[in-house]
Amino acid sequence: MTVTPDRPTPTAAAAPAPPASARPAPRDEPGIIDRLLAANREYAVDFRDGGMDARPVQKVTVVACMDARLDLFAALGLELGDAHVIRNAGGVVTDDTIRSLTISQRALGTRSIALIHHTGCGLLGLTEDFRRELELEVGQRPQWAVESFVDLDGDVRQSMQRVRTSPFLLHTDDVRGFVFDVHTGLLREIH
Repeated sequence: MTVTPDRPTPTAAAAPAPPASARPAPRDEPGIIDRLLAANREYAVDFRDGGMDARPVQKVTVVACMDARLDLFAALGLELGDAHVIRNAGGVVTDDTIRSLTISQRALGTRSIALIHHTGCGLLGLTEDFRRELELEVGQRPQWAVESFVDLDGDVRQSMQRVRTSPFLLHTDDVRGFVFDVHTGLLREIH
């Protein structure tokens, strides 16, 4: 299985995880979660509740891939409180994405939806073999679909169609789809 064309990773079946008794003992140095907690304590020192409402100021929801290379707030010129951001593997519109969009619109007042996929996505070319490999490894088949794709632009169009045809969404007239280029930082609109 390849996560991204930029960074290949070994297949799930290549090496099973060692049993808990064979894993190394915890280190004395802090792990990433401990570093995140330390950073949060530093952040909280100067944190002031600005009295923001949970309703996004710009009344927009962005659905995008969880890829760590996408800094959506910077790339879109957004500030804290401007938008809801829903992220998942591939930025695909799944039932759970529709659930979040429905709550965003019906309970929190958003009206516009921007869908953002990106170049070099790990879902490009991934297949249902991923689910079969997981089933072999853990003894249970995932209930969710991989939602992989081979046509980036086509999947953006499919995601736009899923949003536009959902009976649960109130506002489907301002739904636009884009591909973010991870090498240039530019968005390319998909029609």
